[in-house]
Amino acid sequence: CHTNNCPVGVTTQKEKLRQKFVGVPTDVFNFFLYAAEEVRISLANLGYTSLGELVGRADLLQQKDRPLDKTSHLDLSYISQIPKLISAADREVLKEAPEPRSQTGTLDDELLARDDVQAAIKNNEHVTVEAPICNVDRTASARISGAIAELHGNTGWEGSLHLIYTGCAGQSFGFACIGGLDLEVRGDANDYVGKSMHGGRIRIRPVDCVDGREIGFTPSESVIVGNTCLYGATGGRFFACGRAGERFCVRNSNAEAVVEGAGDHCCEYMTGGVVVVLGPVGRNVGAGQTGGWGYYLEDGEGYSLDGRINSDVNVQAVNDIGAAQAKELIEAHVEATDSAQAKHILENWAEFLPKFRQVYPSSEKDAPEVSGVPAAVGEAVVA
Repeated sequence: CHTNNCPVGVTTQKEKLRQKFVGVPTDVFNFFLYAAEEVRISLANLGYTSLGELVGRADLLQQKDRPLDKTSHLDLSYISQIPKLISAADREVLKEAPEPRSQTGTLDDELLARDDVQAAIKNNEHVTVEAPICNVDRTASARISGAIAELHGNTGWEGSLHLIYTGCAGQSFGFACIGGLDLEVRGDANDYVGKSMHGGRIRIRPVDCVDGREIGFTPSESVIVGNTCLYGATGGRFFACGRAGERFCVRNSNAEAVVEGAGDHCCEYMTGGVVVVLGPVGRNVGAGQTGGWGYYLEDGEGYSLDGRINSDVNVQAVNDIGAAQAKELIEAHVEATDSAQAKHILENWAEFLPKFRQVYPSSEKDAPEVSGVPAAVGEAVVA
């Protein structure tokens, strides 16, 4: 897609390649028309008239009885016991207005209506705000970033906003995050966290950081954010006290991130930035990666990167310059999330450093963090 050379002609403007695609626009139209009709029929069979009537109805879910299925041992009964959806701050379930793209009454609307938030945006003040969040709050904070950029551009804002959300953030939390924003979720988040992130900081941490709240799991062994986080990010820092889903940092261009494990295709198509992974990853690391690099921790107790790294990238031990960079990011991770896993690594740094492996594309072989050779005086090196 990104090189305009789609081999089947789907995402290209090159006439020679477009000839390979035998479809026409009406095929796509008909596909969605019939898909919508199938959904309508299924809803009618269930006795409902819209998808909105099913949102939050966990009581309607039933686990299939499939004794030969590889997931048959899972007990999913707790899902049907989830209370009926009550949106954060007693907001009504969001409804679309008749005009396209005109949803109102969102979490961003509520925050932008606050005098202290407006003072931070307009008068360059420094403000901390707390708010509940739930999974119907999609793309939370995007309009706040937009309001800041409208007044100050991408880099001209001298104020700051520390927005503390408690709950489960919906998709695309922190979209287009701008410098000066510190977006903190105490709970967890869905897919696409930090999509198109430009600056600032995003941090996702378990809810036990709230007084009186406890969790029944080990954060470093549990997923806390969904798939495709930091898609197309161009700056800023991201910290997750827990693991991420698949395609973590896909197409990341310059953001720095620390996560405690990730699924398949980590750093896919990445063109810049630095990623530290303090736990296991899935297969196909670095597929199509053309810039930036990552530091991946092997535990030495059965988990290895062998067979998980795509042939597009190289693997080596971490040199002194790279070690300093990785350590600084892990320290920032502790400051942002109070991660027990990261603290343990730092307290035993001499033991853990040899267990890190650096993964990088050939284009970065001369970067000091990769080559181990300090940059010449006055020479700028950007990941």
